[in-house]
Amino acid sequence: MRRRIRQTAEPENHDRWLVSYSDFITVLFSFFVVLFATSYRDNQTIKKLSQAIHIGFQELGAFSGGQSSYGVAYRDLKLNGVAGPIPVQPPPLPVNHSPQKPRDENKSVATGVDIGELQRQLELAIGKEIRNHEVIMRVTPEGFVISLKDMGFFNSGEARLLPGAADKIERIAKVLSQHGLELRVEGHSDDQPIHTPEFRSNWELSTARAMAVLMMLIDDSGIDPKKVSVAGYGQFRPIADNATSDGRQMNRRVDLVVVATTNQSRVAQ
Repeated sequence: MRRRIRQTAEPENHDRWLVSYSDFITVLFSFFVVLFATSYRDNQTIKKLSQAIHIGFQELGAFSGGQSSYGVAYRDLKLNGVAGPIPVQPPPLPVNHSPQKPRDENKSVATGVDIGELQRQLELAIGKEIRNHEVIMRVTPEGFVISLKDMGFFNSGEARLLPGAADKIERIAKVLSQHGLELRVEGHSDDQPIHTPEFRSNWELSTARAMAVLMMLIDDSGIDPKKVSVAGYGQFRPIADNATSDGRQMNRRVDLVVVATTNQSRVAQ
């Protein structure tokens, strides 16, 4: 008599889905790793290309230093695994032109003017006015600016030059005329409303003050009228906070903006 062998059924495994789930997670992780690696490589390539272009423009004299606007030096950049400065091929020279001389770092790219030398000459000519804060010099993206504060040149709400103001302007003009500069005379005011029989708004006041300085430069100081333009901005281009009296005083000014030289080719010579 044979003995039957009882076969017991194996219990069903309810956790088999974890195998498929783990495989899916592994594939998904690999996919994102590939995406990250691709993106990171692209960013590095773009960064290197941007740095190379920046250095190239520096070699051509378009920028003033060896640093970017973010303060990162690129002179020792590694490109394609090679350390050192990136060689930049100079552009072909025009026929019958000599090679360019190294650009003077003190010269403004926009004007071709040696700003340091121009400031020293102006300090000699109007040193007292600068110390009294009647005249302020500064460099802006638009160019070198000489600000004539109204306290040294105009009475409040008026566009007639004060006694002695003409002499100050003539001394400034004498220095500027030696450099063959083009100027823009800009009138500015604070934001305090004005309505007088002579001026209905700050627009008119600022423009009239700029015109008074312009005519002094042309008629009495010998500045070529072809090299001068005029603008009135009213209260709309402040350089200080109009909420304070000191700020309003800073904003009441006539700016002499050095915008260009008579011959831009002089910049490279």
